[in-house]
Amino acid sequence: MHQPMEHQGGSSQPLSLTRNQRLDRLPINRAHKKLLISSGIGWAFDAMDVGLVSFVVAALASDPHFQLSLSERSWVLSIGFVGMAIGAVLGGFLADRIGRKSVFTATLMIFGIASAGMAVSTTLLVLLLARFVIGLGLGAELPVASTLVSEFSPTAYRGRMTVLLESFWAIGWILAAAIGYYVIPGTGDWGWRWALLIGAAPLLYAIVARVHIPESVRYLESKGLDERAEKAVRYFERAGGVDPVESPRQTPLTRIPTRTLFARQYRRRTAAIWVTWFFVNFAYYGAFTWMPSLLSEQFGSLTSSFGYSLIIALAQLPGYFLAAWLVEVWGRRRTLCIFLAVSALAALLFSQANSVPQVLGFGMLLSAANLGAWGVLYAVTPEIYPTRLRAAAAGAAASVGRLSAIAAPLLVPFFLKLSNGEKTLTFVVFCVAFALACVSSLMLPERKGEQLED
Repeated sequence: MHQPMEHQGGSSQPLSLTRNQRLDRLPINRAHKKLLISSGIGWAFDAMDVGLVSFVVAALASDPHFQLSLSERSWVLSIGFVGMAIGAVLGGFLADRIGRKSVFTATLMIFGIASAGMAVSTTLLVLLLARFVIGLGLGAELPVASTLVSEFSPTAYRGRMTVLLESFWAIGWILAAAIGYYVIPGTGDWGWRWALLIGAAPLLYAIVARVHIPESVRYLESKGLDERAEKAVRYFERAGGVDPVESPRQTPLTRIPTRTLFARQYRRRTAAIWVTWFFVNFAYYGAFTWMPSLLSEQFGSLTSSFGYSLIIALAQLPGYFLAAWLVEVWGRRRTLCIFLAVSALAALLFSQANSVPQVLGFGMLLSAANLGAWGVLYAVTPEIYPTRLRAAAAGAAASVGRLSAIAAPLLVPFFLKLSNGEKTLTFVVFCVAFALACVSSLMLPERKGEQLED
């Protein structure tokens, strides 16, 4: 192992670094990869759940027991986002007070149990209630996981690590599309129920997550838990082949009230990040939760629409990987703005797509650009706030986004009615939403290469 030294007057003395500086100096090692994969698997399960419901809703329309109307289907899609809006606020608030790891594990268990409950629902009311509870768990987990990964990542790789975490969303959505394509049509009236039971797998993973995911060092220090913080740092140092150095004892930091988000220091960035989250959520969830149903209406086949949705979902992965590379080359703000601009263009082109090649080509472009932007958005959000406010701030931004995610699926039937059932107007509206998100992202601070604020 290499012991970092400082030369003063011909003698060598160990460097004295804070624990956060010790984490920031490390190379990416097996501990970082383990954290990324452990958190990412939970993230993929989240995406699988959100993706599955879009296929489930399409199947429920023809289920002889439910036969949901267009309006009822939109409520099944939207009620989960009501839960996500509440869960994001509660999850961020609790993560700054009882720890990132505890909230992460609890949320996985909540939506795992609720997914099983939704699978055995026999009435629309029970279906909606279960979907709401799923949203609570899902909404709380996402900003907490991104905050945890961001706080452990070395400064030079922080943006890339967070975007790679978000790339697990593509894996989950692709799994959802595969389940939708292979399980739902081929298993009779119980197809959508089997799909949701598969989505309950996070309940088992929560046990594994509790053991293998470390607690945030910045959180532990803010609570005066120096011994646990030191243990966590040394775990990452050993994995990177770096000898530990002495760190000064940290004085517990005073809590920053959530209302500080609107203080003069943070007011502009809070407004910018909230507006960006709002319009990205509106366009993404409006487009992709209705995608299987819209393609089914356009091409007259539920199975074909599920297959097209699977192909479109596959384009998410290259979008994430490109964003993960560019975020440390171009910076956060420029990368986010360009990906959102391409998303706006792709939504406009998709609105005019009539043939299968056009739907697949423009749909894949929309999928890649939109999900790449999502990755950068999750990287930016926790970086622009201090540790004592970080999880709550990320949760608040996500919650504002979920408000538009509630509205978008409910508004799609209205847009369809105005355009005689065609998807044209719907995706023109989403084009405008992406453009507005692009403009607001230009007002975000650039934190590439900067240490996180305590």
